[in-house]
Amino acid sequence: MPESDSSTDSDSSDETGDDGMSVPDSVDDDSAEERDALPEEVVERAERLTRRARDAVDDAEADAYREDRADLLAAHGYRARVREDDTGATLVLHPDEWVEDGVIRTDRIEDTGRAVEVSLSGPGDPDEWETVERHNREVAARVREAHGDVHGDNAAAFADFMGNHYARPVESATSGEVAEFLEEYFPRNAWPTEKQRAVVEESIDLVFEVADE
Repeated sequence: MPESDSSTDSDSSDETGDDGMSVPDSVDDDSAEERDALPEEVVERAERLTRRARDAVDDAEADAYREDRADLLAAHGYRARVREDDTGATLVLHPDEWVEDGVIRTDRIEDTGRAVEVSLSGPGDPDEWETVERHNREVAARVREAHGDVHGDNAAAFADFMGNHYARPVESATSGEVAEFLEEYFPRNAWPTEKQRAVVEESIDLVFEVADE
């Protein structure tokens, strides 16, 4: 890791989440070692908020997602930034104490394993397909249980699309991927009824709502 992290994110400082706050000159090694790893559900929530912030067409909406992400991570002593390179965008979650004046300092890092990186570009990890498939099916089932079979069928079709085409959770879908589902996959592959067609956009909204519960 370089001495300082000065790479430029695609969304400038708004996306990095680094506020330039100073941190103590020394870190309590014992407390750092005893601190639990960032919970998986927090990582997943941070990823969803990041994708929505990057995908938002309104600056105020994007800022709101980033603020929610910052509050979520701050409760665990973490910050977020997005790294852009030749391989695409990567969400990096790292302990707040690594940062001084908005820059990551290597002399503050005791265990690089405490950082979490999540790719924001392209499909997910095919090796995780079974886990993703199970999760997406559970979300679709919850939509069906709460909102009926028509929305349930649409949610199941969306689960198929996100799992088979992108190997990612349904709630990680970008607006472009939702548009691809609505315009291409749904009419051609889901064999929808008229009732399904009439409410499919509402069904996708319900998928996101249920996944965030």
